[in-house]
Amino acid sequence: MSLKKMLALLVVVSLVLGLSGMRVMAAEPIKIVQVVDLTGPLEAYAKQSVNGFQLGLEYATKGSMKVLDRPIKVIIKDTQAKPEVGKQMLTEAFKDDKADLAVGGVLSSVALAMLPVAKEFKKILIVEPAVADSITGEAWNRYIFRTGRNSSQDAISNAVSIAKPGVFISTLAQDYAFGRDGVKAYKEAAEAKGAKVVHEEYAPINTTDFTASVQRIIQAMKDLKGEKYIFIIWAGKGNPFKIAEMKLDEKYGIKISTGGNILDALALYKPLVGMKGAIYYYYEIPKNPINKWLVDEHQKRFKAPPDFFTCGGFSAAMAVVAGLTKAGSTDTEKLISAMEGLHFQTPKGEMVFRAEDHQALQSMYAFQIKVDPNVKWAIPELVKEFTWKDMQVPIHVKK
Repeated sequence: MSLKKMLALLVVVSLVLGLSGMRVMAAEPIKIVQVVDLTGPLEAYAKQSVNGFQLGLEYATKGSMKVLDRPIKVIIKDTQAKPEVGKQMLTEAFKDDKADLAVGGVLSSVALAMLPVAKEFKKILIVEPAVADSITGEAWNRYIFRTGRNSSQDAISNAVSIAKPGVFISTLAQDYAFGRDGVKAYKEAAEAKGAKVVHEEYAPINTTDFTASVQRIIQAMKDLKGEKYIFIIWAGKGNPFKIAEMKLDEKYGIKISTGGNILDALALYKPLVGMKGAIYYYYEIPKNPINKWLVDEHQKRFKAPPDFFTCGGFSAAMAVVAGLTKAGSTDTEKLISAMEGLHFQTPKGEMVFRAEDHQALQSMYAFQIKVDPNVKWAIPELVKEFTWKDMQVPIHVKK
């Protein structure tokens, strides 16, 4: 073979090898780690989030499970609802699994423990569904985005439901970041509407007997003249709504108010007909094609409607695909640029990542509880939708 032909052959071989290498590169999966509390008090929330994230990826990719012509690989890790384990799992995800980005944080204390890990590895963590304001507040860093609502969004929408001049409120909440951040935000929102928060009661996360807490609330409120409410902030196990059996309204004129929850928890609201509050999601409320697809598909696969945190996981997946598509890359800096101010669609309608703190602004729904004997849970009937444009959500990031 002549030297000229040999060189030509080498060029062809090089081109073939180069193209093969490009195809291998293109086929490299995008690795997303979901770090959630699959065991512990919020196990039900985590399982819903995992199912919702899978469904959201399917919807956003039109069933291909690919974005940027690369397959999506989801790795799931269990934090056991322990902050130190959450930190360890996220470290493992970025260091050993080489994850491109992560989603998760169910218990707020676990999410807070994971925030510095995202900063250390310079990788994005989309927080879903942990709620504490501090996640996109004083503990925030630029690698954190959140599709879940924060305590302020909960607080503003719930306060509007009952707060006005002449209203007195006591709060009952769990004694950790979710509860304390929630009460702080709620107090600010309620008092801005003219109500007065007169007592704050905090109980351990695993409390089952609320008698002592309620007795202290009664002492603080029994002699007040005006409308009186106990606003409850609770997640996971335990049933603080059993306090309705104490007939506080009949004896002391004290009504109960609370935010929405998963369907199993809404079953506990059945004795509370007419109760007012606000909710993040209930499958019958949003009217849009994405939510219809989610409800129909979830019913088909699981023989049940999608729940609170199914919507949350789905929304996180929509944000991931929208961000990657806009960035055209898994590069963290390109993703941050693409996602700051990003508008994306979810089962709740449009959300937008606020540039200042990466909090997703979104709709919340004021409700009044009604009961249908043919439905296992109490129904949060829509009173009013607050879109992301309607609520002035405070920015808590320290400048």
